[in-house]
Amino acid sequence: MTKAMKAPAASGRVLLYVFLAAIIEGFDLQAAGIAAPKIGPAFSMSPQQMGLFFSSATFGLMFGALAGGYAADRWGRRAGLTFALGAFGFASIATVFATSVESLIVLRFVTGLGLGGALPNLVSIAAEAVGPERKGRAVALMYAGMPLGAAVASLVALLGFHGGDWRSIFLVGGLLPLLLVPFIYLGLPAMKITRGANAPKTPWTVVFRRDAMAATLLLWSAFFLGLLVVYLLMNWLPQLLVAQGFSRDEASLALILYSLGGAVGSLLGGRVLDSAHRVAAIAASFAFVAAILALLGVLTPALSTMLATVTLAGIGVLCVQSILYGIAPQCYPAEIRGTGVGVVVAVGRLGSMVGPLLAGLLVAQGSTPSGIMLVLVPIILACGLGTLALVAARFRPVLA
Repeated sequence: MTKAMKAPAASGRVLLYVFLAAIIEGFDLQAAGIAAPKIGPAFSMSPQQMGLFFSSATFGLMFGALAGGYAADRWGRRAGLTFALGAFGFASIATVFATSVESLIVLRFVTGLGLGGALPNLVSIAAEAVGPERKGRAVALMYAGMPLGAAVASLVALLGFHGGDWRSIFLVGGLLPLLLVPFIYLGLPAMKITRGANAPKTPWTVVFRRDAMAATLLLWSAFFLGLLVVYLLMNWLPQLLVAQGFSRDEASLALILYSLGGAVGSLLGGRVLDSAHRVAAIAASFAFVAAILALLGVLTPALSTMLATVTLAGIGVLCVQSILYGIAPQCYPAEIRGTGVGVVVAVGRLGSMVGPLLAGLLVAQGSTPSGIMLVLVPIILACGLGTLALVAARFRPVLA
């Protein structure tokens, strides 16, 4: 079993490292979108090839989460995170030297494997760095780094700091994790799992145990629906705002504010999860998100109102997603925590694929931006109901 680190300095150092790793992960996840306007013409990519370029990373994220979670339980959290950072760092740098569309797609898939493998390790490390009363806040602090990294990447694109060269984005995105690797390896404890005599030979047998499937399905469905909303907004929000009459620069600014609001919301999610009245607080959080999405759907085209509402949407949407990330590691014992979280993250990635596809389908059928936002309201409410059912049925005993 792993033990939470009691020394404040030790746990603080661990949380700092995983927070920095999450910032880098958020930056790299956004890198392809920033590079797309330049990389497409440079390789004469068709729309179908551009779609493969984007989706290859998504598939990599899904398989990487499964592999990274298993590695966390098999060889320890530090080893799993170090390998994942190295994988997406080298693959991102190699993208700079790609000479064909095929090599770009393969390298983006490998980058996705590393990015996906890092997250279950980051969640497990953050949860195990502190005592039971602070686990939600610890995971939330780590998770806040991801929208912050995405905001930094979007700001780089908006201000043109990358000089219009798509290679510089991937070069920076590859060097940063490699620079962090020695600090992770030397600064984190091994956190290797010691198994009892009755421990299962493979963690999969426990994750998919029949008597645990009800709670597992609740967790999976909540992650699927939550990430569907997160990635639909992240991918389509600028285009939907442009369709409502805002300029592209205004829409880009809105996306940055959405990500910055998400960083704040992630921290709030940890507070909600660790609060004494968590059930009521979680219910209020999901109700707030539903109200903001509805407001975004009926928004009048005034810039100040739009920017304020989008910021609140980022706060709310990432707050509830942070709650889910805080719940996930506490639903599994330490021996299988990495694998359990890895499967949950992989299922969530399916939602991150479905979200943008759903928006594209609705647009193709003639839905307005307002209509798409209103479609998200029942989806986030269903996610909230699943989360509350999970808290009542499975998660509450863990927190008691």
